[in-house]
Amino acid sequence: MKTALAVLLLAVAGPALAASFKLTLLVPADDPRLARTRVERAVPGHPQGPAADALQVALKEGALQLDAAGTKLELQVLEVADATAARTAAQAAEKAGSALLVADLPATWLLAAVDAVKLPVLNIGAADDRLRQADCRRTLLHLLPSDRMRADALAQALVARGWRRVLLLSGPDDAARSATAQAAIKRYGLVLAGSKAFKLSADPRERELANPRLLTQGEYDVVWVVDGDGEFGVSLPYRTVLPRPVVGDAGLVALAWSPKFERFGAPQVTRRLVKAVGRPMGAHDWGAWMAGKAAISAAVAVPKGPVAAFQQALIAAELDGSKGVVMAFRSWDGQLRQPLLLSDGQAVIDTVPGDGVLHPKNRLDTLGADAPEKLCAR
Repeated sequence: MKTALAVLLLAVAGPALAASFKLTLLVPADDPRLARTRVERAVPGHPQGPAADALQVALKEGALQLDAAGTKLELQVLEVADATAARTAAQAAEKAGSALLVADLPATWLLAAVDAVKLPVLNIGAADDRLRQADCRRTLLHLLPSDRMRADALAQALVARGWRRVLLLSGPDDAARSATAQAAIKRYGLVLAGSKAFKLSADPRERELANPRLLTQGEYDVVWVVDGDGEFGVSLPYRTVLPRPVVGDAGLVALAWSPKFERFGAPQVTRRLVKAVGRPMGAHDWGAWMAGKAAISAAVAVPKGPVAAFQQALIAAELDGSKGVVMAFRSWDGQLRQPLLLSDGQAVIDTVPGDGVLHPKNRLDTLGADAPEKLCAR
């Protein structure tokens, strides 16, 4: 009788409430990257939809795991219009009890948010090297590869293929990324056969600055195009004077993820986003998805908290991103070490680092700034 009464009381009371961790995603209001013309251009690596889509897919995937651990994650999405709004939103999220910020923001906005709070922040949008170097922060972690990581990956690929003489074409707003590419070319012993600027302009007097035939005169093995906007780069392959490959921001591109990747369960990952929102997973989506995976890993590790323990577990997380290796955050700059995919948009041609690339501790640390360089004072 007593046992039956106890069971009845438990049924009335319901299941015990799970511990909960709050996540806040900060995104730009009226995100210019998601303008119709940019999305239709479908430049490799550019966002094709809101970051919240892939983050929510990750949280849905982890629901059973979280439930089994007796914990849960609650997500709120806040739109911000500028750096000041990002700072205010971050402070409000911290005050409301968020344990973690996820940010898909420009670098300046991102730093404003990071400096306003004590919370860890997962960067899923800004590839700027300065965020891993002079402007790094102890609480800032990066899911997507940096510009230098992508440049190093391309340089390694060129060395492996024997394409040593590089013609570099750079856009007017890409000076920093062009310098990063030139540093990678030098670091891997390639030869800079020439460096030229292109410019898309409606002014007929500047027409020659966007003419691939004029820009690609000379001798070279490969054309490396640095074009953050992507409008010039997408039209460059097959229009060069010499029959040479194009790499960089067009042609063969180094990416965090490609919907054409077919190994390590990748097709299933891509299909889950297709099922949820009707588009395949791109590199930008993968970064948001990985942010969800990192949060789930931390919550499962310390399901009852406290928040400080959750945050420590996040930094120490070892993650499976369906790339065939365990990935973790570097202690010296907060960057998630990871292999990159080389894709022409039709298929994944290779992964980097490739065979023959050596490192004293971890081959993945050949991509981006290694520990001895001390570019970040964390």
